[in-house]
Amino acid sequence: MMEEVLAYLDGKKDANLADLLTFGAIPSVSTDPESRGEVRRAADWLADRLRATGPLTVEVLDTPGHPVVYAEWLGAPDAPTVLVYGHYDVQPPDPLDRWESRPFTPTVRGERVYGRGVSDDKGPLLIPVQAAEAFFQTRGRLPLNVKFLFEGEEEVGSPNLAPFVREHAGRLRADVVLSADGGMWRADVPTLTVSSRGLTGLEFTLRGPSKDLHSGRHGGAVQNPLHALASLIAGLHDEQGRVAVDGFYDDVQELGEGERASLRALPFDEDVYRAEVGAPELVGEDDYSTLERLWTRPTLEVNGMWGGYTGEGTKTVLPSEAHAKITCRLVASQDPERVAQAVVRHLETHLPPGVTLDVRASDHGARAYRIPNNHPALLAARKVLTQVYGQPPLEVGMGGSIPICEVFQRELGLETIFFSFAVGDEDIHAPNEFFRVPRLYEGQRAWALLWQALAVREATPA
Repeated sequence: MMEEVLAYLDGKKDANLADLLTFGAIPSVSTDPESRGEVRRAADWLADRLRATGPLTVEVLDTPGHPVVYAEWLGAPDAPTVLVYGHYDVQPPDPLDRWESRPFTPTVRGERVYGRGVSDDKGPLLIPVQAAEAFFQTRGRLPLNVKFLFEGEEEVGSPNLAPFVREHAGRLRADVVLSADGGMWRADVPTLTVSSRGLTGLEFTLRGPSKDLHSGRHGGAVQNPLHALASLIAGLHDEQGRVAVDGFYDDVQELGEGERASLRALPFDEDVYRAEVGAPELVGEDDYSTLERLWTRPTLEVNGMWGGYTGEGTKTVLPSEAHAKITCRLVASQDPERVAQAVVRHLETHLPPGVTLDVRASDHGARAYRIPNNHPALLAARKVLTQVYGQPPLEVGMGGSIPICEVFQRELGLETIFFSFAVGDEDIHAPNEFFRVPRLYEGQRAWALLWQALAVREATPA
């Protein structure tokens, strides 16, 4: 039954790869105000590509930020409806001098295509679009109802997604969300991501003197905000790697022995992981394995610290300000706002003398997520990946956070299946980001088979 669809995809390999090269060349950096026109251009390109697939209704819908690209086909009244999510915005390419080829000139080397956003999320996003085209061009219809929602603000925390979903809740009604964003854990085995950690964050500034001072004339009499910042940052963890913020672990639930045994059974080599990330050694809470720390334990990380003079040579300055950015990854039952408040209390309580504290909450925030183990779409995804790869997928957690899961669950009552064919080692957010070209074709096959499988299964009611 699926032979003609899969054969069509097979015959379109070169054209489908060309799609990615063209799409990836648009510098849709959502955090950069100067790139606003390019983000719009990416949205328009994606809308045109959706129209080219077949009889989809396609719209580019404005938000207070970057637009949402929405498309739908509802020609299967007796079949389930899936809401396909992805994002077309990308991270900044900096530092540019670390790239081996230009970040917005996607370049194929061997079985990889290199470029900013090709793995996160333009390559994975294109896969269901190309699968839809295969159905339309061979059968004239899709096996189930499909709604596409592609946003342009995921890389800045999706600030306008929840209001958009709330406003269009009736229109977005479906049985399940299939996310093209996410990723497989390893390149050598199929995986299904079944959980992700939550997120909260803040930025803070320490202010000392009213202006930068000469360090020789004033050092030793006036508090240096950078010294105070270093002291505060150092006090966020104890010597065993635990977060030292009072109340940080209050809502954290310990894993059962069965869950810990399941993690131990995964084919994970700590030495290989250490080599992959280039770390001299692995650190963290002593009582937990690396995978437990990555997937099931909360963390507090300093993402940036700055202040004073950082240019070439020497400038003997005692700076007036010092700054830092912090994010916390959260696990089940932790409330992002409550954790952020605990961190602020810690900073206030341990503030060194001679400086004042100014805190700004981050726009990023989400609870941890886990899909029910017996969800019909998850069962179908397991079966499809087994069929495509010849072995059952591993079920893994995600150390990162995808706020859309909470949005879709809260606003639409929908669970989310991560069905992305990016891999965690593809240097997303870093120089030389790449996407494995074979995954483009494997993903097309898997999405087509998944839609067919869901069409004949009883989906969870909307």
